[in-house]
Order: sequence, then C-alpha cells, then structure tokens
Amino acid sequence: MVFSSLLFLFLFLPLVLLVYYLSPRMLRNGILFAASLVFYAWGEPVYLFLMIFSTAFDYMNGLMIDKYRSRKGIARAIFIVSIISSLGVLGFFKYYGFLVAAINDLFGLNIHAAELPLPVGISFYTFQTMSYVIDVYLGKVAVQRNFISFGAYVTMFPQMVAGPIVKYGDIAKQLAARKVTMEHFGEGAELFVKGLAKKVLLANNIGLLWTNVKATPVAELTVLSAWLGIIAFTFQIYFDFSGYSDMARGLGKMLGFDFLKNFHYPYVSRSITEFWRRWHISLGSWFREYVYIPLGGNRAGTAKQLRNLFVVWMLTGLWHGANWNFILWGLYFGCFLALEKRFLLDWLKYRTRFVGHLYTLLIVIVGWVFFEIEDLSTAWAFIGTLFGLGGHSLVDSKALYDLSTHFVLLSALAMCSTPLPHKAFSVLRERLNIAGMLIGTAVYVGLLFLSTAYLVNETYNPFLYFRF
Repeated sequence: MVFSSLLFLFLFLPLVLLVYYLSPRMLRNGILFAASLVFYAWGEPVYLFLMIFSTAFDYMNGLMIDKYRSRKGIARAIFIVSIISSLGVLGFFKYYGFLVAAINDLFGLNIHAAELPLPVGISFYTFQTMSYVIDVYLGKVAVQRNFISFGAYVTMFPQMVAGPIVKYGDIAKQLAARKVTMEHFGEGAELFVKGLAKKVLLANNIGLLWTNVKATPVAELTVLSAWLGIIAFTFQIYFDFSGYSDMARGLGKMLGFDFLKNFHYPYVSRSITEFWRRWHISLGSWFREYVYIPLGGNRAGTAKQLRNLFVVWMLTGLWHGANWNFILWGLYFGCFLALEKRFLLDWLKYRTRFVGHLYTLLIVIVGWVFFEIEDLSTAWAFIGTLFGLGGHSLVDSKALYDLSTHFVLLSALAMCSTPLPHKAFSVLRERLNIAGMLIGTAVYVGLLFLSTAYLVNETYNPFLYFRF
C-alpha cells in the first residue's frame, strides 16, 4: 500500500484516524503500532514477521545493554551482536544476489543466487533500530521499556516505507506524550495534500517523458532528447521523493508527531556540499552521526578526512541499491565533495550565484544518469550523448515535439523547485486574512480533487524510492 492510492486515501487513513482519535491517549501508541503492521502486511505479509523480529530483537538488546551498563564487556558484546545482526539481515535481503554475482564474475564461478524480493522499507527501519541501539549504548537516550511504544516508533506507517529516517531521540518525548490541536492537524493535512499533489500531479506526469526516453535505444537518441529525458528524471525523482516525505511529515503531524524536514529546495544549491545539506537530509544526518564522525570526521588530518568521506559516500551509494551503478554514483559525489573541501568551495565563493548554480545542476543531473541507469555501459553511452559524442544528431522532430508538449510542465516544475511559490502563497494568505484562509482551503481542496481524479483514471503511479 502506498500513500498515493485510493485505498489508502479513502479507506485506510480515515479508519485509522477515526479509531486513533476515539481511543484514550494511553492506547494510541498501540493503535498506531497495530495500524502500521496492517499497513505493512497489506503488501508484504511474508516479511511482516521479519519486521516484528527486528523490532523485538533490538528492543531486547536495548534492555540488555541498559541492564549490563556497569559491566562494559557484556554491554559491548550485546551491542556488537545487535549491529552485526541488523547489518546481516539487511545485507542478506538487499545484497545477497549482488555479492554472489560479484563473486561469480571475479572467480569465474556459476553459483546460483535465488531471487529474493526486497522487503519494503527495510533500509529505513533497519537504520532506525540501529540508531536506537547505538544511542542507548552511548547513553544518548534512555532505554524504552514499553514494547508497544518502541514498536510504534520502528513500524510507524507514515515514515516506514520511505522515511524520513527518524532517530529515536528526536521523538522519544512525543512517544510518551503528545497533543494535537486543530491547527496542528490542519498543518499536517495541508502538508499531506501538498506532498500528494507533488507526487501525483507533477512527478507522475513528467515521469512519463523520462520513461519514453529511457525506453529508446541510446543509439537512436538525439542530444536534445537525452537532455529532456534526464531533466525530466531530475524533476521526477525530486517531486516523487520529496512529495512522499511531505506526506509522511503531514501524517505525522496529524497523529501528533513532528518529523524533521527531509528536503529543502535542493535544486537552488550553489555547490554539491549545499545540495547534500538540502537533499535527503535525514540520510545525510544518519551517516554523518553514525559513520563519518565515529571514523574521525575531519579531526584527524586531510588524508583521513578524505578516507572517511569516501567511505561514507560509497556506503551512501550502496544503501540506495545493490548494484555497481549506485556505488559509482556515491563515489562520484564523494569526488566532488572532496574537491570542494580542498579548494572548489573557496573558488565558488568568488563566482556569481549563476556560476555556482549552473555547476551544481550540471553535476547533479549527470549524476542522476548513474543513479537511474543500472547498466554502466549504457549509462556512459547516455552521458556521451548528452555532450554530443558518438555522432548523435542535435535534434529531430520527436525531440522538438517532446519539448513543445512538455514546455509548460517543465517551466512549472522549475518554478516549484524554488521557494518562490510557497513564499508568495504564504504572503497572500497572510495579507488577505479570512479571505486568505478561504482561498488557501480552496486551493488544497482543489489539489486533493485533482490528485484523486488523476488516480482514478491513471495507471502510471510509480514510487521511485519504494525499492530502497
């Protein structure tokens, strides 16, 4: 089940909210836990037991670490077993086939690897249980003794499938006590509808262009077609993933939780460093806190800082998928971040905003080729086409047709990638007072209506991060 489905919008969500708010406060974590298990089991009934096992296992590990805190050797052993087990489960389901294929290629073997469907959300909830155990071990958070509350944290359906990755310390107090006002609920509803519209009306529509370009053999593409296609994907993945994150945050608010923002207009960035402070913020924060800093961060000299940087970005790429293209994508960004730390950021400071912005967009757009095209030879050929290599024509009638039919949508996407529409809308609502409130309500009702109409009639409704 996904948020952008009629089943979720008009059956699951209304029923959960009704039961949740009719129940006493002391039962709401249990209601949320049960609803989350139903949500997950709807599409992944077999892997429901895996999620429950991971939850119960690290719940017990947290209790045991706390119990034996004074006996550091035992606490450390429990901690190590917990981390190795979590990574082992994640590695088996996500990387087993990739590792077997790599071994076969390296040693000329023919080991058979069974096809294992990836459990939905395993990358997200595994990182959440790991962060909890790490923080309990380091004494950063108090151990959670209520299994229902811990289960609600791990399995929480608003952010289980695609994040944001919520650290236990960020919502520990909210799990114990939270209050929802009508204003808070309304903010959540608006944020959810905004995310739904971004995903359904914007991401899905521009995604059709990329789907058509991707299906065309690279040898038949023109330079313009290649650029139109990868720009379409650049917008699709942003509005798809940020839209889903907005829906998750909106649902959280409707249930009394405040999740941290996961995207902050990344395409307005003027450096790759700034881009990664604005894109998938919770993942970057997780790797920085639990990998980069423990490795020494930037405190142990230039050589070790660069080592730590490349370790983090190789793992970031690998987290996104079990394929060489994701590792290359991670290292690709690691190279530019390393260059910026050494000298490029200083150089960009003395350039115009336009230069920094153009540089960032070019690096990011080319990077999406490695991210989206799994076959590396095809990815390199596609990049060659972008820059006119290989004898490709600059333009043909199909490319011009795609440009003319998608020009308005591309322009709207470019504008909506900046904070300008949000700021203008907020100012308008504030200045018009009651009329502004009515206009705002009408706009969000209209967006919900249009999104629903789209879902009724449209079969193309992918979610790009569903596979991670």
